[in-house]
Amino acid sequence: MIVIRDIFQIKFGSARGAVALWKEGLILNKKCGYDAKSMRVLTDLVGPYYTLVFESTFDSLSDWERGGKMITGSPDWRAWYEKVIAITQSGRREIFTLAAEE
Repeated sequence: MIVIRDIFQIKFGSARGAVALWKEGLILNKKCGYDAKSMRVLTDLVGPYYTLVFESTFDSLSDWERGGKMITGSPDWRAWYEKVIAITQSGRREIFTLAAEE
């Protein structure tokens, strides 16, 4: 199992709107074929302010790649992501292997 974390630094003053937008994104991703085993949105408590994390899990990297191709091919998803870009200062991605869980 792998865990994907897309980490975004949101522009100052845009955090509330970013959370609402990403709640929409969770629904849209599923609708567009991003077939993650789980998806969630996290926000910072400590560390750099205005950090938002979109976390998803997949059985394999190939499953994640397939899901990414599905969503980026959707006009609805691309229109939604333009809104994400407008409120995002920077971002990065982390990919982990899930070594153990309860």
